[in-house]
Amino acid sequence: MIEIYTDGATIGNPGLSGAGVFIRGNNQSFEYAFPLGIMSNHEAEFHAVLKALEVCKKLFPGEILSLRSDSKVVVDVLENNFTKNKTFLPFLETFREEVTHFPHVFIKWIPEKQNNHADLLARNALQEL
Repeated sequence: MIEIYTDGATIGNPGLSGAGVFIRGNNQSFEYAFPLGIMSNHEAEFHAVLKALEVCKKLFPGEILSLRSDSKVVVDVLENNFTKNKTFLPFLETFREEVTHFPHVFIKWIPEKQNNHADLLARNALQEL
């Protein structure tokens, strides 16, 4: 199973944003910091998950994924496969499509203190803007 930690960071809301992705799998680890431009904090969190899936599609095709995020909003939308928020709907639709590339994708909410590595990567992405 591939463990993925994602986080978004935003200066202002909306504001300059970045996404951090930390992946552990097959006795290796991978770190990514993605500058995102201007968006809300929730949008940055969704982008982080989608960026992680992009990376995993290339590095770990066909593997079981365990996604972890400290965003309750993102986890609730993706776990429940539902949102009334029109801003979040395109993220949910993309997520639905991307998870078809994997046999199982689990998503779990974790406290911020367990997501320090992804948080640091997301903040590093802000420095690249």
